This record gives sequence, structure tokens and C-alpha cells, in this order.
Amino acid sequence: MNAVSIPQTMRRLVITAPGEIEWAEASVPTPKPEEVLVKVLGVSSCPHWDLHILGGEPMFPGQDLHYPYLPGQPGHEAVGEVAAVGSAVASLRVGQRVVAWRDTGEARPGFYAQFNTFRAVDLLPVSAERPHGQWASVELGMCVEVSFQRLAELGGVRGRRVAIAGLGPAGLVAVQLARHHGAAAVIGMDPVTERRELALRLGATHVETGEAASWPADRNDERAADVAIDCTGLAPVVEFLLRRTRQAVALFGVVRDPIRYDGALMWGPGVTLVGYGDHNRTAAETAIAAVEAGTLDLSALITTTLPLRDYVRGVGLLRRKEAIKVLFDPWA
Repeated sequence: MNAVSIPQTMRRLVITAPGEIEWAEASVPTPKPEEVLVKVLGVSSCPHWDLHILGGEPMFPGQDLHYPYLPGQPGHEAVGEVAAVGSAVASLRVGQRVVAWRDTGEARPGFYAQFNTFRAVDLLPVSAERPHGQWASVELGMCVEVSFQRLAELGGVRGRRVAIAGLGPAGLVAVQLARHHGAAAVIGMDPVTERRELALRLGATHVETGEAASWPADRNDERAADVAIDCTGLAPVVEFLLRRTRQAVALFGVVRDPIRYDGALMWGPGVTLVGYGDHNRTAAETAIAAVEAGTLDLSALITTTLPLRDYVRGVGLLRRKEAIKVLFDPWA
């Protein structure tokens, strides 16, 4: 294992009970042969994960949730520096700036820590010239890009009208990726005024509150979207989109309740309800390329930066919708 000077101990966050954390001392982990030790420079909140886990609810319906939660979890949107590499790693080198491009889904420590080990195949190198807030949420960019991959199976978004429901972090990324992929028009939908305004700054051509009176349900109307992405997971919102979209509505938000699809949606031609796809490296590389091209500004999602030890305060900002994302600094 090649390494630079690394301390023996570090600090990491542990959610010990609903609403309670410890900013605890722990040993710096040693990477396995296929792993990398990452010095975490910045880690972004993932609001749904943070709100659920700190709030005492599992992220997905039916899952078990036990405390203390896995150390460093649910932190997974991270940028850092390679501090050491395992003996089998040839793709990355010490000192290189990297981002975690996918959450492995394994029961393992997360990036809410000063150091974390991660498989080399789940990291991608990025430029060290850009601020941490521009890179930390690449994993979210990858996740959203997967929905565009699904729409690409039906002809894609280039030259088309695209509706995005829910202008939280995922929706604001979707607005930008829609323009990156050549959408002719992007309709952002959210009840929060500030988020609609930010969507316009990030490339939306039109915004809606989501009220039926302001956008009549008519798939043949010139205002209808060609395709749409739902980033809310709310059944009434998905049903709202189905009645205002000509070809397909892709699901990104975690759906918790049944969605009603009635016979009228089958004709004209019928509108397709598209499920989610698989996380993949190509989607992550597309997100990174969009950042490099200047068509995806992930730092625009960061409302504030806080020390990681102020995690509960940061999640409170998310809960009250006073922040879109919080960038946590493990070293502050």
C-alpha cells in the first residue's frame, strides 16, 4: 500500500438515535487491496436520506432501521483526496482529487467522516481546480442522468418540451441536464417561489406552481410536455404530469403510494410511465462532462457550508426548506 502521512485517529459522525448524533473519535481505516483511503474534503447532504434517517424513518418503505446507524452514513455525496491506495489499485494515485460516483448499497461506513475507505471502481478523478461544492454532488448528477438514459430509450429530449416536477436538488439537476441534452424548452414545477426562481436561473424556460387551474390537463394542448421527470415521488404529482405529457413520464422520486393510471391515458397515443434504471459509470461520466462544459452547476444547489459536527443544525435547515443542500466540512 502506497501512502502519505496519515493520522492514526479521526472524527466521524454517528447517528445514535432519532435526532441525536455523536461526533466521535475513531481509528483511520486501512484500505483493502481494491480500495482507496479518501481524505474527505466536502460531503453534501442528500435531503431525503438525511431527513429520513435522522428523523427515525427508513429511506425505503418496509426496510428495517436500527441505531446506532452505520458510522459515517448516510453520507455518500463526497469529494476528497486520495490519501492511500490498496495494493491492487492502479487506476488512482495518492494526491488525486476524486468523487464518489455511486453509493454501493453495502453496509459499510460512509463519508460523514474525515477519512473513509471506498472501492477504487466507485471513485472517479476530477479537476482539483474547481471548488468542493461543484464536485461533491456528482453522485446525484449520476442518479438523475439515469432517468435521462431511460428517456433516451424513447427518443430522448433533444428538441422537445421537458417538464420537471419538484425543484429540490434532483429537480434542479434535471433542469440543467435537460438543457445539456438539448431540450427545446424546460418547464420546472414546484410550489416554492425561491426554487422556481432558481430553476429559471439554471435554465428552465418556464415555471409552474403545480396548480391545476394554471396548467389545464390537456395532453393535446400546445403547452403540454413531450416528456417529463417526476422528482417528488408523490402520486398526485405523477398523475398531474401524466395528464399534461404526451409521450412519457419517468419516475425518479421514491414512490410510496399507488399511482392511478386510467384508460384515458392509453390513447392519443398513450403516455408511458417509465420506471428507474440502474446506476452506471457512463451516467456519472456524463454528469462530470456537463460540469466541465459549464452546463451543470452543482455548486448552485449548495445553500450553505457548515462544519460536519453541526449536522443536526444542517438537517434542520433542510427540513424547514431553508436550504436546498448543505455542504459539510469535516475539518472545520
